[in-house]
Amino acid sequence: MSRISTLYLLAYNSFQAIGWTISLTKILYNLLVTASIKGTYASAASLICFLQCAAFLEVIHGAIGIVPSGVLLPLMQWGGRTHFVLAIVRKLDELQELPSVFITFLAWSMGEVIRYSHYAFGCLGNCPSWMTYLRYTAFIVLYPLGVGPGEIWAMYQALPVIKEKNLYADSFSSLPFSYYDFLKVLMS
Repeated sequence: MSRISTLYLLAYNSFQAIGWTISLTKILYNLLVTASIKGTYASAASLICFLQCAAFLEVIHGAIGIVPSGVLLPLMQWGGRTHFVLAIVRKLDELQELPSVFITFLAWSMGEVIRYSHYAFGCLGNCPSWMTYLRYTAFIVLYPLGVGPGEIWAMYQALPVIKEKNLYADSFSSLPFSYYDFLKVLMS
């Protein structure tokens, strides 16, 4: 890998690590100050939405070959998370204070602080062994936590609201199914 690519990846991964650290700090600060999970979305959502959208660069990184990940897996992760945070949670005020959103944001933030820090250290060629250990063991807990009681639970809770509001009806009007049906299939 060229020196320019390495420096770019160091900057990108450092930027993401710092951004997710700020998100995690906002979530934990809100929890400590209010003694409640309410307010998590309001405190961290704008930054999380921005960082998640910026993560599309990882698809491009794979496409141009500066990382070995390829395109499909980063695209699937980016698409799933971006759909969750922008098309569902951001669109439905009724979901924003639910425990499932708190769990998702907390798991994502913790996981991404670790992952991007690991990648940044890797760009320096000097990743501490404890960071590598943390990267591959914390994932075992954080990934299922973010997906199960986080994303999937929130999407399940969103279904009645989506059906009632006929969410995205205009976007799906020419198709033989609704967004509600799409989400049910996605979750099965």
